[in-house]
Amino acid sequence: MGARVTVNQAGLLADPAGALVWPEHRCLVVADLHLEKGSSYAAHGRMLPPYDTRTTLARLAALIRHYRPSRVVCLGDSFHDRKAAARLPEGEAAQLKRLVVAQRWTWIAGNHDPVPPTAFGGEIVDELTLGPLCFRHQPVAREHAAGEVCGHLHPKAALSVRGRRISGPCFVTDGRRIVLPAFGAYAGGLDVLDPAIASLFGRGGFRVLMPGRDRVHAFTRDRLSAFSGTNRLAAPQVGA
Repeated sequence: MGARVTVNQAGLLADPAGALVWPEHRCLVVADLHLEKGSSYAAHGRMLPPYDTRTTLARLAALIRHYRPSRVVCLGDSFHDRKAAARLPEGEAAQLKRLVVAQRWTWIAGNHDPVPPTAFGGEIVDELTLGPLCFRHQPVAREHAAGEVCGHLHPKAALSVRGRRISGPCFVTDGRRIVLPAFGAYAGGLDVLDPAIASLFGRGGFRVLMPGRDRVHAFTRDRLSAFSGTNRLAAPQVGA
């Protein structure tokens, strides 16, 4: 069960898989797929199971089957590096091409993929404005944030619930902008209380929407606790 959220007067749905849906425009939005991150790590001697792209695309395909969007927007860092597309296994490359050609597809350029590959189809833009929303990779200054839908920061939250500490990727929003969790299977995360995220929302604060097994749970900032140790991007974990 998704959680309804309003951003700049647009009614959206945060899905438990970590995607954002705009029902009015039949639009599905995901951030930070980081396809072929596993093979990038392997090239530098850090051996990880080579199934992150397969897992990420399977989750994305399931969402497309469920919501049947007319448009998919990927908010940048869809490919982990400039050579990621060339490392895609043949099966995953064919699957990605099938997904892209089945509906209108927009690749937002990211810092990892400033020039996304054209081989799979879709349009490539630096940012996209649709009605009251602006889709981009990295967040901008607060005074220009009205309607911003972005990724890049891989937000993650922690809190205690009935004496049990839980943590995980999350959406972060104050009603003016929303930052999406990373969708990629090896994406890692950054504490929402880190200044890189918290400072985006100012004194008015924010709330997080944390995906659970089958629903999204909403928490206000005062319910959260900081991660122990560093707040920097965590080591990659295989997503479900």
